[in-house]
Amino acid sequence: MTSAQLRIAVLVPCYNEEAAVATVVADFRKALPSAQIYVYDNNSRDRTAEVAREAGAIVRSERRQGKGHVVRRMFADVEADVYVLVDGDATYDAPSAPRMIDRLLDDHLDMVVGLRVDQVQAAYRLGHRTGNRMLTGFLSSTFGHAFKDILSGYRVFSRRFVKSFPVLSDGFEIETELAVYALELSLPVAEVETPYYARPEGSFSKLNTWRDGFRILGTMLKLYRSERPLRFFTVIGILLALASIILAIPIVITFIETGLVPRLPTAVLSMGLMIMALLAASSGLVLDTVTRGRREMKMLAYLSQPASNRDAG
Repeated sequence: MTSAQLRIAVLVPCYNEEAAVATVVADFRKALPSAQIYVYDNNSRDRTAEVAREAGAIVRSERRQGKGHVVRRMFADVEADVYVLVDGDATYDAPSAPRMIDRLLDDHLDMVVGLRVDQVQAAYRLGHRTGNRMLTGFLSSTFGHAFKDILSGYRVFSRRFVKSFPVLSDGFEIETELAVYALELSLPVAEVETPYYARPEGSFSKLNTWRDGFRILGTMLKLYRSERPLRFFTVIGILLALASIILAIPIVITFIETGLVPRLPTAVLSMGLMIMALLAASSGLVLDTVTRGRREMKMLAYLSQPASNRDAG
């Protein structure tokens, strides 16, 4: 299958992007003339859908609010060999798309992330930059070093990835979930540097630095609990066991010296904490087995899809 024969879909989730969406559609139409451009409107209160339709995009809607819901619908509805996911705010560089697609196909990858290189200071707020570094560092230490910019909204996917990826997130945590999925299955991924621009005049960010940052961090912790249950519950078990031992030491010393247990409630509490510690460790062992089974099912779903590369077919 040659590059010209590949079906390329550009997926643009939008919420109140009237000022920018026409530019996004025009830029990607120019960069990828053979691609189908899909704009999914997520309950916009402005003319986003009308402007996108006038610009030549295929416009659809998703009523459940949140980027995760939109991406879930996009991945389910759209049929293609290569998928380009980009935000509708005109901050990402459309001319970089062919280079990212070539990297995906030539290296037989499943995801290429646009590593943002801001062109002006206003493109990347300081809070977002700091939060991105902290979250990326946490992800790297937990799941492995593969990304420098986990929150980038500019990505290229293979069909294998899209059709086997179980979207669970509701909002902007979707980028974190995409990265964890790739790392958990050890999928081939890469990053390609791409310019990152400030929003055009009249376009406003929907992100809240603190609120969305905590939501993303919460998503990471949930994913850590579900994908690394043995470590997660072992840490909890160790903390409970230490608390139990600390409470028990003076009781044991008193018992050795006098043969009495004067602080019975403390002794009961210590014993309860130790029982909880053992239960936490046992839960980790059981859930670790379940997680391995889920990972195998994900890999089977991934392998059931044909590869998207120039040599396929």
